[in-house]
Amino acid sequence: MLKSALGIALSFLIVFHIPFAQAAETAGTSAKSKTVRTTVKKTTKHVKRKAASVASRRGVSTPTRKKSRAMQEASLNSREKLVKKVVVVHGKRKVVYQREAKPAIPAVPPVMTAGDLAGLNMTRDSLALASNVALVMDESSSQVLLEKNANVALPIASITKLMTGMVVVESHQDMNEIIEVTDDDVDRLRFSSSRLRVGSRLPRSKMLHIALMSSENRAASALGRNYPGGIQAFVAAMNAKARELGMTSTHYVDSTGLSSQNVASARDLAKLLLAASRHPILCQYTTDTKYVVEPGGRALQYANSNRLVNNPDWEIGIQKTGFINEAGHCLVMQANIDGRSVVMIFLDSKGKYSRLADAKRIRKWLERNPAPQNIAANARRIEG
Repeated sequence: MLKSALGIALSFLIVFHIPFAQAAETAGTSAKSKTVRTTVKKTTKHVKRKAASVASRRGVSTPTRKKSRAMQEASLNSREKLVKKVVVVHGKRKVVYQREAKPAIPAVPPVMTAGDLAGLNMTRDSLALASNVALVMDESSSQVLLEKNANVALPIASITKLMTGMVVVESHQDMNEIIEVTDDDVDRLRFSSSRLRVGSRLPRSKMLHIALMSSENRAASALGRNYPGGIQAFVAAMNAKARELGMTSTHYVDSTGLSSQNVASARDLAKLLLAASRHPILCQYTTDTKYVVEPGGRALQYANSNRLVNNPDWEIGIQKTGFINEAGHCLVMQANIDGRSVVMIFLDSKGKYSRLADAKRIRKWLERNPAPQNIAANARRIEG
């Protein structure tokens, strides 16, 4: 019995020992596996860092360095260009592509107008106008409502064409006479473009129309050249008319305004604008929105250089725009605002549309102030 009991007990121990041993072995194996995985991870990171360091020293590409090198190559490509060349190798022509540095683009300094050089951009006015020179005047009373550097003579660009129109109209030349554009009318001062080719032929009236409405330079040049005595006599007539009108700060050297030597003050231009407004043909031509001419070949449609003439909210009697680098953007205009005829002169404005913005600002100011006081003293105030 004793032996039998001992055998049974031994059997139980054997049966239960095996699972427990397996479980212990499994737990030990799991712990060892976890320790190994942790060690492998640490070792891998260390190896990667070591490899990157070695690669960096040896110039070998790694993913990070590849990305950096790609960025460097992109930057290099922006400074280089591929040039196709034909070379002769062993007597045979071969096409190769070589990298060459792109020419550096020089920085363009800001263009300084004559007004800027004279320090007129330091003048401040209560309406914060963008133009260095401004004059606003009530036509009926001749009262100056706003004045800003109005006595300074500056280049006036294509505002010159108003005087060109005055001389043409008052010379009583045949407006139906055909005028031809020649090589003498090509701009060799500024190399400006023109839609009128050499050989274009139009009546004097149509040449005047597109010169005033769209600032067509070759048309203005042809008008002056076909004056009795030629362009020199025409320019002399322009200066004589300026003296007659009391434009004491004005001087002309051509009929187009391409020369920066065509100068006038805002006060002088107010006199010119009022004199020109007495000629209905000048009022019509300067305020037409579109006009079609046929100078030979296909028809050409011109548009007004002043977009305000297309605005139904504006009642404009006469106007003219102008631009050259030395003059900046210019605008002279007579408009009816709240039943009042107002003369506006803006010279040396910055930006293509800033002169129009100045006109709109003046209009709002007049609408808010039906009988504004002369603020010339405030406009002349120098700050800084």
